[in-house]
This record gives sequence, structure tokens and C-alpha cells, in this order.
Amino acid sequence: MAQEFRLLLVTPETTLLDQSIQSLRCTLFDGQIGILPGRMPMVGRLGYGELAFDSTDGAEITYFVDGGFLQVQGNVISVLTEQAIPVGELNAADAEKLLEEALARPAVGDEQCNARERDQSRARAMLMLSHQK
Repeated sequence: MAQEFRLLLVTPETTLLDQSIQSLRCTLFDGQIGILPGRMPMVGRLGYGELAFDSTDGAEITYFVDGGFLQVQGNVISVLTEQAIPVGELNAADAEKLLEEALARPAVGDEQCNARERDQSRARAMLMLSHQK
């Protein structure tokens, strides 16, 4: 039997998942990471993009995650994110609309520029994942 670990996927509203998995792959703010059982403890800041894992029955399950944090401690991976949407539920037209709105929005000052850039990154990640389904 392959080694397993437990994935907790949590948003501010609810715990979306609490299940055993075999491996996990996700987008950090500065790149991609893959995690297998036996990983040393770590904390990472999530980016906007894919969170994919292999369940114990061998199926690959993929979500869009909206930033947050990931913690690996022992045999538990905790993912805290603003929202997690199954990739099958993403709509390319909605993502394109979000991107167009973010690109068209004027921004003055650092705070507005950072918010616009964040919204553009989020919409691009959603659009990319919506085309992969």
C-alpha cells in the first residue's frame, strides 16, 4: 500500500475537504511545488492557480485556489484559501470577463495598482485552468 497523507482544504466559510491523498501539486506565489508523503514540515504562501492531488483511489482531482497558505506537518497538509473551485465548475467566459474588467479598470497609486494586478493574475489563472478541463 502506498503511503498516504491527509488533506484539509479550508475556506473562510467551510472545510471543503478532509480526505486521504497520495500526492499533491499546487501553485505557490513564486512557483510550483509537489508534495509526497514524508515531506519535511513547511509553510508556503499560495498563489492563484491549480491545486491538484491524487486521491487514494488513483483519481486526480483539481481545484482553482485563490491564494492563501499551505502547511505540511507530519502526515497532514492544511490548505487555507479564500476560495477553492473545482476546475470542472470554472467557466472560461466568466474568467475572460473578469480579466477584461481588471485590464480596463483605472488605477492610481500603489494600492489600486496592486489590486488591479492581483485581479488580473487571478483571472488569468482561472482562464488557463478553465481551458484545461
